[in-house]
Amino acid sequence: MALNTNKNLKTYYSIEEVANMFDVNKSTLRYWQKEFPQLKPKTSDSGVRMYNDKDIETLKVIYNLVKVRGFKLAAARKMLQSNREGADKNAEVLERLIQVRDELKALKAQLDGLV
Repeated sequence: MALNTNKNLKTYYSIEEVANMFDVNKSTLRYWQKEFPQLKPKTSDSGVRMYNDKDIETLKVIYNLVKVRGFKLAAARKMLQSNREGADKNAEVLERLIQVRDELKALKAQLDGLV
């Protein structure tokens, strides 16, 4: 049986790791957990939050709605409840556009270096 190297081996992320991923405070993540019932990280016996990949995907959508698009928390919560699929799609499109922008910036820097 061969080792699957394509799969992410890390199952859970700490609140500090997740806060760094999204460049937000840990308190913001705790607050979002109270405001959004869709966000349910596991907690250890000692109360340490453990975020899995599903939680990270939910946070991407929340971050997109609140921080990028400027929704109020109530509006973002309503959007997640009523149109989760549409909110997910918007977050994916935005993430891809950001990647394309970064790639274009890198290409421009390389071209500027040639001139």
